[in-house]
Amino acid sequence: MMLLIQYTLIFSSVLILVALGGCFSEHSGVINIGLEGIMVMGALGGALMMKLLPAGTAAPVMILLVVLAACALGAVYSLLLAVAAIHFKADQTLVGTAMNLLGTAAATVFVKAMNTAADVNNVSSIIQYIDAKRSFLVYINGFEFNWFMAITVLALVCSWVVLYRTRFGLRLMACGEHPQAADSVGINVYKMRYAGVLISGVLGGLGGIVYITAGVSEWMFENGVAGFGFLSLAVMIFGQWKPARIALAALLFGFFRALGNVYTGFDLLSSLNLPSALYNMLPYLVSLVVLAFTSQKSRAPKAEGIPYDKGLR
Repeated sequence: MMLLIQYTLIFSSVLILVALGGCFSEHSGVINIGLEGIMVMGALGGALMMKLLPAGTAAPVMILLVVLAACALGAVYSLLLAVAAIHFKADQTLVGTAMNLLGTAAATVFVKAMNTAADVNNVSSIIQYIDAKRSFLVYINGFEFNWFMAITVLALVCSWVVLYRTRFGLRLMACGEHPQAADSVGINVYKMRYAGVLISGVLGGLGGIVYITAGVSEWMFENGVAGFGFLSLAVMIFGQWKPARIALAALLFGFFRALGNVYTGFDLLSSLNLPSALYNMLPYLVSLVVLAFTSQKSRAPKAEGIPYDKGLR
């Protein structure tokens, strides 16, 4: 049971961070389908930082630098969506889909190009990577606490405060609801939408590094992030684009994803002799069922996906 709670919190942390990123982007009026690709690039940035840092780096320094690298590369990659969708008014769904395909392919090519050295060097890199992952863990009474859990809670609280208690957040949401009205009172819609997409890149990149350091024991770039970007979109929709509801939805989906890791520890589940792949499919099946029954009541920002034209009123 303790292991189930542990994995639920880990997977929920990934979903919360990435869904919050999509929330900021869509509240500004830009649909971010490219969260999957942003997660991969964030994972790449964090992994490269872990590889480049010397052995024996202090845990706080390791955590800070890895988080910054993942967030930075995620934000830079999200600029592809921002420029294409905001500046060139391209179809946001198509751009996001292309980003998902490009992210995994580009990261795979880059990593394979770096690993052309001798096999012994690759083994050393793997060992260093495993040692770096241990810097994020703290054991409390047998419970494996990951520092990313605390970072997720902080990001959740900050997101709620920013969206509902700051001028920036209210202006951001105004641009996703009534951009013409926002522009009429002096709000720069283009800048606010750029800000929303960049924030989604920061949080999506952070979610990517959480996934590879806490969510899986082994990871290869060509495998991507197992659909967690799309699952995060389902969490965001089910959570009605609200941080508190997103957290609850993430816990639900995280629980079903965790079952795929620990079902062998439960007599009832293991006695069913069901294939492990079925348990891994559970969160995606649940997302289809949940969205089928709740999507009609979903209220997305009115202007999301609609390119803003300053000349129209």
